[in-house]
Amino acid sequence: MTTVSEVLTLLKKEGYTVDFNLTDSCLLCHGNSLQLHPDEFLVDKHYRFEGLSDPGDEAVVYAISSAKHQVKGTLVNGYGMYSETMTDDLVKALREKAPAVSPVTAEKSNEATPQRPAGSRVLNAPLVTLDLTKAREQIKQEPAWQTSDRNALTLFKSDGMRLVLMALHEGATLKTHTAPGIISVQVLEGLLDFRTAAQAVELGPGELLTLQAGIPHRVEALEESVFLLTLGR
Repeated sequence: MTTVSEVLTLLKKEGYTVDFNLTDSCLLCHGNSLQLHPDEFLVDKHYRFEGLSDPGDEAVVYAISSAKHQVKGTLVNGYGMYSETMTDDLVKALREKAPAVSPVTAEKSNEATPQRPAGSRVLNAPLVTLDLTKAREQIKQEPAWQTSDRNALTLFKSDGMRLVLMALHEGATLKTHTAPGIISVQVLEGLLDFRTAAQAVELGPGELLTLQAGIPHRVEALEESVFLLTLGR
């Protein structure tokens, strides 16, 4: 399954027939005005779809059930840097119940996509090494970099952390957004303007900043830039 619609079709066949919408504090079914609060539902499973050129383009499809209300349905929501603003209780409720922890982390690789047809890039394993020099070369050779104002490459992805290499052409902007966890931004080349409502800083090569979860921020490339984004969960 490669698209959101394919997943939704499959889940509907499995009995997840209600379409839920997300509010700040609960899930809402517009069909009958039913509200599901964080202690009234479970996430049975979820599917994540990563954007080709921007981690903010991610989406998540949730399969949700409520024993109290005897309903099963789906919720589609943006993920990553452009997640909706939600209460802590709702964020916790939307996290799928964790399976028993294996003593060894299962190795995970990316699948081939039209942009990266080779696939098989290791994203998670007991030990992962990264060549940032090669990654910087790759990110600037791909079509997305030639045809848009940015490109991004996920280097590592686990339940607790994600590493994304991002490249921005001069003038490219990541609009004001929040992240659900702590982030760090480490500039490898170029110059970034990083702003919150309270502060504005310029970051150059070798400089790094950290930002607590939930703080709205905006990023602009003052010149062609590449930076390593770390997202905690």
